[in-house]
Amino acid sequence: MNKAYLNWSSGKDAALALYYTNSQDEYKVEKLLTTLNKDVGRVTMHGVRKELLLKQAEKLGLPIEISELGSETSMEDYNQKMKEATDSFKADGFSHSVFGDIFLEDLKNYREEQLALVGLNAVFPLWGRDTKGLIKEFIDLGFKAIVVCTNSKYLEDSFCGRIIDIDFVNELPTDVDPCGENGEFHTFVFDGPIFNSPVEFEIGEKVKKSYKPAEKEEDNCFQGDKESWDTEFCFCDLIPKL
Repeated sequence: MNKAYLNWSSGKDAALALYYTNSQDEYKVEKLLTTLNKDVGRVTMHGVRKELLLKQAEKLGLPIEISELGSETSMEDYNQKMKEATDSFKADGFSHSVFGDIFLEDLKNYREEQLALVGLNAVFPLWGRDTKGLIKEFIDLGFKAIVVCTNSKYLEDSFCGRIIDIDFVNELPTDVDPCGENGEFHTFVFDGPIFNSPVEFEIGEKVKKSYKPAEKEEDNCFQGDKESWDTEFCFCDLIPKL
């Protein structure tokens, strides 16, 4: 069985990727890897507190490696940070890296190319799946998740802080992917068949945040056409229960 680590976002796609990887005998996930914004102590993009991330790993029964990034991390710095992490995994005998990506071809190619540089192989257990069927399967399997971030370009703030259920899926606008694969929303998974017990939390305040693109594309690790960048998001804070 191949020794693997899983790129853990704290959300539903990563949880499903772990579930499917665990259900077959080809790979054994022995560790999680997550990027954290060190300036605020929260999971990159999702905005989840570090304390809840660590609780997730505890309830999953897996050790977690945290790679800390600054708010203004450049693509060059990001790649270097990831290389340090992957070099360490390679040295520890890991051969495969598992991702929850579903259909973003450019991102898949980027991950495969970067891993190939250090001799690791990428695994995509959800790749090519129908996202509407996938989110319904997520619910049917007994996973529980809450929306922690919504992209204001696609969703009203009322979607932020909602539990992922059939009503949520049915009420999504037609231009929003059911799994949020284009970044329309992000989630925090707090229970399901891969957890030994639920992660307990309280729902805090919702905050609207606006961001402006870096002056130079190379100064930010999220590159692309600057005119098309999404800059306004709503976050729902989750507070760990003691």
